[in-house]
Formats: sequence, structure tokens, C-alpha cells
Amino acid sequence: MTEATARRLNSRILESIPLIHYQVEMPQPETHLFEVTLRLVNYPSSILDLKLPVWTPGSYLVREYAKHLQDFAAFAGKKPLSWRKISKNHWQVETSGFSEVIVHYRIFANELSVRTNHLDTTHGYFNGAGLFLRLPGWEKQPIQVNIVPPYPEWQVTTPLPLVTGEVNTFCASDFDTLVDSPFEIGCHELYHFEVLGKPHELAIWGQGNFQVQRIIADLKKIIEVEAQLFGGLPYEQYLFLLHLFSQAYGGLEHKNCCSLIYQRFGFRDRDKYDRFMQLVAHEFFHLWNVKRIRPKALEVFDYDSENYTPSLWFCEGTTSYYDLLIPLQAGIYDAKSFLNNWGKEISKFLNTPGRKVQSLSESSFDAWIKLYRQDANSGNSQISYYLKGEMVSLLLDLLIRALHGNKRSLDHVMQKMWQKFGIEEVGYTPEQLQQVIESVAGIDLSDFFKRYIDGTDELPFNDYLEPFGLQIVADAEEEPYLGIRVNTENGRELIKFVDANSPAQLVGIDPGDELLAINGFKVTASQLSDRLKDYQSSNIIQVTVFHQDELRTFSVTLDSPRPTRYQVKLVAHPDSLQQQNFAGWLGVPITTLK
Repeated sequence: MTEATARRLNSRILESIPLIHYQVEMPQPETHLFEVTLRLVNYPSSILDLKLPVWTPGSYLVREYAKHLQDFAAFAGKKPLSWRKISKNHWQVETSGFSEVIVHYRIFANELSVRTNHLDTTHGYFNGAGLFLRLPGWEKQPIQVNIVPPYPEWQVTTPLPLVTGEVNTFCASDFDTLVDSPFEIGCHELYHFEVLGKPHELAIWGQGNFQVQRIIADLKKIIEVEAQLFGGLPYEQYLFLLHLFSQAYGGLEHKNCCSLIYQRFGFRDRDKYDRFMQLVAHEFFHLWNVKRIRPKALEVFDYDSENYTPSLWFCEGTTSYYDLLIPLQAGIYDAKSFLNNWGKEISKFLNTPGRKVQSLSESSFDAWIKLYRQDANSGNSQISYYLKGEMVSLLLDLLIRALHGNKRSLDHVMQKMWQKFGIEEVGYTPEQLQQVIESVAGIDLSDFFKRYIDGTDELPFNDYLEPFGLQIVADAEEEPYLGIRVNTENGRELIKFVDANSPAQLVGIDPGDELLAINGFKVTASQLSDRLKDYQSSNIIQVTVFHQDELRTFSVTLDSPRPTRYQVKLVAHPDSLQQQNFAGWLGVPITTLK
């Protein structure tokens, strides 16, 4: 083939590949409407299919983003094109033979979370899944995005690279990358810093009591610790997007970025600041675990429906284990704080009755219909794969360390998963995950998986903690057990949760009932614990509530006190091996806890 023939062939190929260009405007931010224009050049077919994703990777819930789309229209030049809606998120346009097609639509954006879109007079923020239509069959094509801010002082921040010579125009290598690249548009503060020779940015929208230099210093520590674990950073640059709000908490991972939302005044209090750094450690850890090391079911995203996997416990739960450990390793808090945090997590776990009902693998598989769709009975019927996954990861780390004198650990599992699956981004099966863990542990873990991951056996914390000189100790409870949790809301004492098989449930008290009195005397949520201390187990009390707007009084027989708080404490006299194991795990002598 001659050079001229090759050029002609390449030209014909290029002419048959559509050029995809989006423009995003927000001329009236107060309306919360993004105005989106899709321009296609060289579109080869007489029918144009367009689909809006129903979910976004990293958040396992069908969010039905199409419900926010309005004013859909399609044109060839100024000529309107016929179109119809095929399904909830699928539009079909008749291109009438025109190779250049323009599609206009608007997206309502007034939900401030890391997973959704938000536009008002202070900023615009969006995730690609909730804004950009997908061209089925053309997902691997590069896509350009031009942002038109409403005011000249607004800047655009995104992990996508700028198109050379263009203003506010960015390029995504494919649709997955576009979905994985959030945009922040406004007057946010932007800070630049370098870690391990690579540029990083911190963008902050909103006011708060943070000290930015302290945050950046601790970000650097977390980045360095995690990079050391995996042998370097798998990106050229990284962006932290932080939104500050009144009462908010959450994060969403991306390959070269993460979105964080946190309470604006949550940085002065030590415990709240530590929680923020755990959030950072969690989302940053995801750039390896989930974004690159991911289950086979998530290797290729299906944006139209749920993507099922029983391995979310490893994606999220193991990451949650490390989000507690990494700030310790980074020197952000000490071993006492680390174990105190573990006490809180274990307390939360052991006070969730659903741990006895739903297995960890089932929790992972049913994330789409359960974890993000909580109801009054959720605590009785399910367990979070974040929470129990974190517990199981603790046990696995301690098991491997105890077997190998701290010369092997869960770190080696993560490194092996990175080498085997993450670098090439090849999805793993549940069986392959178990095989890797067993290869590091050096033993058959079939029974462990059967009981604690695929089953609902109680986790034997003390069996795994004891070789490290630690134990779980329940705080003594003085009040007899009633089995309800009550919150004060708008001057009413509302029962929010009733434990399964508790004295309250057995007489017919339900979540949603309004608590009024015990033995004829008014009681509030804040008074309930003290009032119960006036009674003994087996005492019968009269609990008066509004039950479905009907005044009802129930005779309730109180049960024995049950612990609600647990602590991780030293065993009485740790021996030399326990002290050695402890130091090998947490990097400090066990005497630092005394």
C-alpha cells in the first residue's frame, strides 16, 4: 500500500467516525438548570440512539438521572429532527441522512451530593453520568467538553486535560473517562501542591473553620503512605474536590480525582477532623482498590442497569479498614485514637441486629436495593458491606499477621491484587479474590469464607485480637432493655427503630410511633435512658404512644440490660509474643496504651 493510499484510507475511516462535542452552559444559575448541547459531526447512521446512565460507578444505586432531563430537541442546522423516547433513559433521533446533528436538552441540578449535580448562584457541580448522553457503540470515542460559565470570574476545575489553544474546553479519551471526571465551576479556592514529584490540587467550595495548610500537610502524609503500600502513584496528577456544607458527609472516588463533602465547621474538633482525614484516606485508597482493582462484574460498566457482584465487601469494607489504619501510619493520630475508633465501629456493628440475618456477600450483591434504600426495618434485616467488610478485613489482617509473625499481612494481599489485576485493570472473580487471600495467608480459608463472608456466624473478635494483646470489652449497662431508639423531631419524640424480638416489638410498638409517657409520666428521647434506670429487668412498665394517630398504652416486660458500647482494651498481662505482634501491627510498643 502506498503512502497516498494509506492517507486516503485513513481519511475515509475518520469520515465514518463521529466527532463528539458537548457544550455546557448555565446562563441562569438560580434556575438550577444546566443547558447542554451535543454536537455530532460525521454521524454515519440514519438513527441516532442516545442514553443517559441510570447510575454512576462507585455509588451502587439506580438513581434514574433521566428524571432530571427536560426540553429535549434535535436539529440538523436549523431544521428540527423527529425523535421519540424509547424507554426511561433512551432517546432515538431520526437524522434524515444529515451527518451533523445538534441535540439540546436541560438538566435540573439541585441536589448537593458527591454523586449528583448542583447548580446555584454560588457554583456549578456535576458528575458526567447525570449530565451527558451516551452514544451506544461509540463509547470508546474521544469526547470534547466546552464549559461556558455564567460569570467571567467563575473558573473551571476538573481532572480532564485542557484542549490546547482552547478556553475552558476539555477532552475525555472515552465515555468512561467523561463519567469519571466531575466538574466544579465557580469561585472556589484552588490550592496547588506536589507529592512524590507529581502535581496535586485541592479545590474548596464553601466556607468553614478549616486550616488549609494543615489539611494539605496531612493530605501529603496520606498520599505518601498509600503510595508506599502500592509502590508509587498510578496517575500524572490528582484533584481533591471538597464541598463544605452544614451537616454533610460523603465521598466518591474517581481515577484521578475524588469528590468530598463535609460539614463546614467539622475541622476544629479533634474527633471530627480525624473523621475527615479517614474520609480522605478512604477515597484516595479507592484509586487503587475499585478504580483499578475491581471485580469482574465492574470491569465493563453497564450504565443502563445494576452491575451485580458479591465482592463489594472487599471494594468498600477493606478500604474502610485501611481508612482507619492509614491516618495512624501517617502520624495523624496515635494508637489510642486508632483503637478508640475501632471501639466505635465494633459497637456500631454489634448493635446492628441485621448482622445475624444478612451475609456479607449477600449485602454486597443486594447493595442496589438495600444499602442505599434504608427503611424502618433495615437495621433488623441487613448489614452494611462497608461495616462488616471492615470487620472481616480486620480479622483477615490479624490472622495473616499472627500466622507469619507480621512478615505477611493484608498489605501483601493488596499488593498482589494490584500486580495481578490492578495494573492491567483486569477484573477478578470472587474465587480469584479468595485464592489471592489464601496464597498470602498460606492456609485454606474455605471455612472462614463460609462462616463470616457467605454466612452469618458471629465474628470471634477476641480470638483474633488476643494474639496481639487486645480484647473487646463491653461497657456495663445499668438500664434494662426496652429495644427502641428515639429521636426528638420538631417537638415530637419519634421512635425511629425497634430491635427485632425486643420487648417493645413483641407488644406491637412500631417505628414511627410517637413516644409520650412511661407509667403515665411524659418522657423525651434525652430522658429515656435515665427513666429506664428506675426499673429492673422483668418489671412491667406502661408505655404510652401515638400509634398510627391512635393513643395506645402497651404493657411491656423489660429484659436484662444489653451492652451498647464496646472498647478495644489490653489484656491483663500481655506476654512477649503479644507485645511483639502488637508492635509489628501498629508500629508502636504496646506500653503506649498504658
